[in-house]
Amino acid sequence: MVLVTGGTGFLGSYIIKELVEKNYSIRAIRRSSSKLPFYIPPNIFEKVQWVEGDILDPISLEDAMNGVDTVIHSAAIISFYRGDKDEMYRANIMGTANVVNTALEKNISRFVHVSSVAALGRTKMNSHISEEKKWQESKNNTHYAISKYKAEMEVWRGVGEGLNAVIINPSTVLGYGDWNTSSCRIFKTVYDGFPWYSTGVNGFVDIEDVAKVAVVLLEKNISEQRFIINADNWSFQQLFNTIADAFGKKRPRRRATPGLINFILKLEKMKSMFTGSKPLLTRESARVANSHTYFQNDKLLTALPGFSFTPLQESIAKACKKYIENLH
Repeated sequence: MVLVTGGTGFLGSYIIKELVEKNYSIRAIRRSSSKLPFYIPPNIFEKVQWVEGDILDPISLEDAMNGVDTVIHSAAIISFYRGDKDEMYRANIMGTANVVNTALEKNISRFVHVSSVAALGRTKMNSHISEEKKWQESKNNTHYAISKYKAEMEVWRGVGEGLNAVIINPSTVLGYGDWNTSSCRIFKTVYDGFPWYSTGVNGFVDIEDVAKVAVVLLEKNISEQRFIINADNWSFQQLFNTIADAFGKKRPRRRATPGLINFILKLEKMKSMFTGSKPLLTRESARVANSHTYFQNDKLLTALPGFSFTPLQESIAKACKKYIENLH
C-alpha cells in the first residue's frame, strides 16, 4: 500500500496515474475542499482509496498511514507571490515535518520526498548545478526555494533517525494540467499572446517523466540520496517560441529588459489589485526568469540506465494539443 500526499495536485495526480498503471494499491490524502483534477481520467481515481486529511493535521496523518508500507510525499505549495509566503512555509516545512514524524512512528519502509531544484539554491548568474551543490544564503533564492530547502532538512533529519528515504529534485515541470495554476500557467501565458520574453536559462522536464522516476525510485534500494530530474536546459525564449509554434500563435517579440521588467511588474500589480487575481509576474519569478541556471542529470541517468527523458519539443507538442482539445 502506497500513500500519496498532494494527490490532487499537478505532480501528485500524475504520480497516482503512474502507480495505478503499475497496479499498486494506493491511498491518497485530500482536503475536504479539494477537487479531483479534470486532466486525469476519472477511472484512474476510482482505483484510489481517498482519505480526508491534511499534512498540517498530525492526527489525520496517523490515520492515513495505518496499514501503509511506503509514502510518496508530493504535497507542497509553489508560489512566488509574497501574500502566499506564510502559508507556503507552513505547508512545505511544518507539513513535511509532520509527514516525516508520522512515517517514523509508523515504521514506513520506504519514503520518497518530492523536492525541487529550487532547494539546491541559486547563487550565480551562470550556475551549473549538480546534486553536490551545497545550499548558500543568497538574494537569488526565492521564498519557495527556502521553504523547500528547509523541508529537505526535515527529511534528512528523518534519515538520521532511521527513515529509508530518497529525495527527487525536479526542475520546472511541463505538461497538461490546469493552466490557471502551477507551471501550467506558462502555456496559458503564451496562448494569450504575452509579448515579452526573457533570455534567462532554466531546466525543464516532462510531468510524466517525473512521475515515472518517483515510482521507479520507490522500487529501488537506493536511500540517503537525492536526484535532479531535468530533461534539458532551455532559454525562456526558446521555451516560449516552442509553445507558441505548437499553439499556432505569434512568438513573443519583445525582450524583457530590466526597465521593461519594472514596468511589467507595476502593471501586473495594478491588474492584480483590480481583478483580485495573483500577478502573472513577481520580483521573485522575474529574478528566476533572468538567471542562467543549468541543471545536470548525469546522476539519475547513471542510477537508472534504462530510463530516458522525453524530448521537451515532444512534451510541449503533446501538452499543447491537449490544451487545445480541452478548450474546444
